[in-house]
Amino acid sequence: MTIARRILLWGSRNRWLESQMRRRAFARRAVRRFLPGETLADALTAAQALAARGFGTVLTQLGENLASDAEADGVRDHYCEVLTAVEGRDLPAVISVKPTQLGLDHDVDACTARVRMLAEQAAARAQRVWIDMEDSTYVDATLALFRRVHATQRNVGLCLQTYLRRTAADLEALLPLNPAIRLVKGAYAEPPDRAFPRKADVDANFAALGQTLMTHAARTGAPAPVLGTHDIRLVRRLQQVAVDAGLDPQACEVHMLYGIRTAEQEQLLRDGYAVRVLISYGAAWFRWYMRRLAERPANVWFVMRSVVA
Repeated sequence: MTIARRILLWGSRNRWLESQMRRRAFARRAVRRFLPGETLADALTAAQALAARGFGTVLTQLGENLASDAEADGVRDHYCEVLTAVEGRDLPAVISVKPTQLGLDHDVDACTARVRMLAEQAAARAQRVWIDMEDSTYVDATLALFRRVHATQRNVGLCLQTYLRRTAADLEALLPLNPAIRLVKGAYAEPPDRAFPRKADVDANFAALGQTLMTHAARTGAPAPVLGTHDIRLVRRLQQVAVDAGLDPQACEVHMLYGIRTAEQEQLLRDGYAVRVLISYGAAWFRWYMRRLAERPANVWFVMRSVVA
């Protein structure tokens, strides 16, 4: 892990820095590079503009580790509103939820019921609900949550992080379920006994797990994996694996973040790939924003230039 990445991840957990940054106008201007706005209306406007250009979208409200059932119920109700708005605008958009936003920390059964309700409502609209993976301390609980919801709602998908050493074994255990999986590299600060410290090892694991999922999908008819990465080299490599396995490249979606590598997003779309842009929104943007910068510290200089330009 580079020094810059280590500093940014440390900063993402610093409450004093968070309180300072959220009050600064320059910080709010900087975050607009990755965030179209704090409200659902902002996110929907961005999704509408992207849909006009041929992109699908994934909508996610920022925030994690909510402390009460009332707050978690509020998040569930908000996502019900999102599903209704997406249907009303006829947008090619789905939602992605964080389990700790829906009560995983304090009531697993209630969290399961909330996610199941969202999946039921999404299914009625022929949509998928994605369950995000948070830091490594939540992996077991999130896997159990996914299994419980997936038992009745097959339109639920799960994010897996390829920087975690355990993910290959987790995927192997999940394959009999024929799950919908979104592979990402991972953005949380993790110790080296849990996560690969070298980027090359994370990339190699991403490629290996992607190939496993492609082969499984071709053999069983399971959903093709979603490639949640901005690494174009990996995307091209795994899309070729999909073609060689006999899969429709359009079935293997690529998910990229709003505002990052937009030229590459456009090129993938022109090349005939299905691309969804992940749009995050909400007031709780600081931790998320710092983790995005840590994924590629070179973005810090780009952001600073855009603030003063």
